[in-house]
Amino acid sequence: MTPRRQRMILVGLFVAGVAVAVGLTLRAFQENLLYFYTPTQAIAGEAPDGKKIRLGGMVQKGSLRREPGDLELRFDVSDNEKTMTVAYAGVLPDLFKEGQGVIAMGQVDADGIFRAEEVLAKHDENYMPPEVAATMATDAQKPPAAPPASDAALN
Repeated sequence: MTPRRQRMILVGLFVAGVAVAVGLTLRAFQENLLYFYTPTQAIAGEAPDGKKIRLGGMVQKGSLRREPGDLELRFDVSDNEKTMTVAYAGVLPDLFKEGQGVIAMGQVDADGIFRAEEVLAKHDENYMPPEVAATMATDAQKPPAAPPASDAALN
């Protein structure tokens, strides 16, 4: 084998190695992305099934509820167009309250309930994700969606 052929094989192996490394990096990056969806988008089926997403909107007033003896808290998140129920079993952030912006990370189950693994409360009244701000600005003249009245109210 000539020295030129050896160099070409070495360059080819190097390029193949870089291509495999880039491919694995992009695959890992794609699997760890958390996309943001509004309740309207999640209800319309735009959110991928079986993948974690972020659901954002405003916590509806009067929507906090907990079944007696259950650790799971349920509340409704709205983008002023549609409302989605969020179920969360854990400690809520100190800034969490009704009428406040929230981002929940988790996935939509078969019943259409968003099962949150983490809940983040909005910490500054001046900041809002651009998607939520755009949706709320276009729907400002519409009345807010009525929360479902299926569970007992939280005391």
